[in-house]
Amino acid sequence: MDDELVVRAREGDEAAFALLANRMAHRLHGVAYRILRDVALAEDAVQLALLRSWQDLPSLRDPSRFDAWCYRILVRICYAQAKQARKRLAEVPLGDIDPGAPRDDFATVVDRDALERGFLRLPVEQRTVVVLHHYLGLPMSEVAEVVGAPMETVRSRLRRALATLRAAIEADARIATDPAIRAKVPA
Repeated sequence: MDDELVVRAREGDEAAFALLANRMAHRLHGVAYRILRDVALAEDAVQLALLRSWQDLPSLRDPSRFDAWCYRILVRICYAQAKQARKRLAEVPLGDIDPGAPRDDFATVVDRDALERGFLRLPVEQRTVVVLHHYLGLPMSEVAEVVGAPMETVRSRLRRALATLRAAIEADARIATDPAIRAKVPA
């Protein structure tokens, strides 16, 4: 982000903040969706994060940290929404994982479906670390800063998340290929 634009927004320039928000909105939505796994919740989280960013912008000391600061606000909102969502009945949305993506061949769809099922089994804290590190490409030190946890905690969450994903994918593959197991699993 342009530090000068952040400074202008911090001083109350609404047009500067609108430019910043427009540049960040798509990335924020991508992160929120990948953490929350629900389009409507992700949209709400992004709106709240942008609103809080505008309200709290005067407290941002280092304009070059604007992106990480926004992600941290978003992650906190996602955690709160995930907590509230656990209290409600689970709804499984039917449809593509990424509606804007072109159609894939059958094998890729099966792989993405297996990955999605495994990803849904992760606790929100582990999903967040995976999204920030692998989707955004943030270094582990920045992931730790964004989630507000010690570096070793973040590394541990990432290791557990990847192990859980591997185990879930392998279990699904065993179920899909073993007729004896498949017969025992309810349809």
